[in-house]
Amino acid sequence: MKYINSLIKGSLILVFMSFFSAPISNLNAASAKQMYYEIKVYHVKNSAQAERIDSYLRDAYLPALHKAGILSAGVFKPIASDTSFGKVVFVFIPYKDLKQYLKVTASVDKNIDYQKNGNAFLDAPYNDPPFTRYESILLKAFAGMPVFVPPVYTNPAGERIYELRSYESATEAEAAKKIQMFNQGGEIELFKKLGFNPMFFGEVLMGSDKPNLMYMTTFQDIQTHDSKWMTFRGDPEWKKMSGLEEYKNTVSKAVIYLLNPTSYSDF
Repeated sequence: MKYINSLIKGSLILVFMSFFSAPISNLNAASAKQMYYEIKVYHVKNSAQAERIDSYLRDAYLPALHKAGILSAGVFKPIASDTSFGKVVFVFIPYKDLKQYLKVTASVDKNIDYQKNGNAFLDAPYNDPPFTRYESILLKAFAGMPVFVPPVYTNPAGERIYELRSYESATEAEAAKKIQMFNQGGEIELFKKLGFNPMFFGEVLMGSDKPNLMYMTTFQDIQTHDSKWMTFRGDPEWKKMSGLEEYKNTVSKAVIYLLNPTSYSDF
């Protein structure tokens, strides 16, 4: 089983390197500083699977990431009132560049403690898997916010709200316009000015819902979340920006998750 997994991972890494080798060589100095993010989404069917994922992430995966050089990673679950409650677990991993992605992936796979502590998850029986499916999404940070900024809150994790949004577009051109709206159009700066404490903005490079972008804003609690969005929707700058003809119809579908960080999440 481990031998087969290694072959599969090795093949994926070769494909990954081939896919990105040309763009990497052409990156200019500014874009080279933009981080890359991975979002893993575990789909579960019951609380038992969710608990097994918790054990794996807390005791095996996050420690292995830390040892491999990822100082902090986030783990989030939908709040009780979200329609996806009990169905998904999100893991957010920031990378300085694509080379670090490949290095960390290889390091984690070779980590003896990871294999030992995560064995019940990694080599679970075929008829009793710890998840139904999982997906891995790769993003590149927006030029307007090239690095992620984890928030600092002192209240209990169960009170904090991390809002993850995915904006899908009908075409590549419309997706590019929406990204422009965030970068040059001023939407990122407006989020910052209004106190949304954005953690990251990223263009999806590999994922199942392309073309799309994803971003996360953070709030101390649900009351703050609701208040900030009410202010945002009525803000004159937002009304002017969203009313521009060039930015109309740039989002064909918005998928929104309201999340709490787990007790073992790094932020």
